[in-house]
Amino acid sequence: MTSAAPTVQEYFAQLPEDRQAAMTQLFDTLQKHLPKGFEPRMAYGMITWVVPHSTYPAGYHCDPKMALPFISIASQKNFVALYHMGIYSDSKLHDWFLAQYPKHSKTKSDMGKSCIRFKKPDQIPFDLIAQLAEKMNPRQWIEAYERGLKREA
Repeated sequence: MTSAAPTVQEYFAQLPEDRQAAMTQLFDTLQKHLPKGFEPRMAYGMITWVVPHSTYPAGYHCDPKMALPFISIASQKNFVALYHMGIYSDSKLHDWFLAQYPKHSKTKSDMGKSCIRFKKPDQIPFDLIAQLAEKMNPRQWIEAYERGLKREA
């Protein structure tokens, strides 16, 4: 489910009541723990932290008018989702996260390539998400992103 909300505030205003607390805590956790240089905005119908054009003028290769996306959060139909492009692009970070997950959650991890799904919002491991957020700064994300582009070429 994507949202047509043009701002982060409007996205939150449209959330179902049972998702408000978890999404707010997830947003606050990322805002506090992401390294300086990432900015939250709406993209792809989700709240997305990006590397702004002022830092990375090339933007996102699929649409250079868009800033380079890094992390998104969304309230989907059956789960809360965290999309983390660093996990997708960095196998060491992915492996670290999978190894740490059981230490922070009683549930089994439910992941896609860059998507971490939380079916029970009250069981989101916010302390682990905080640690994950701190693991990659904008410069490191740009380097990983550009390495990935070179592999595709």
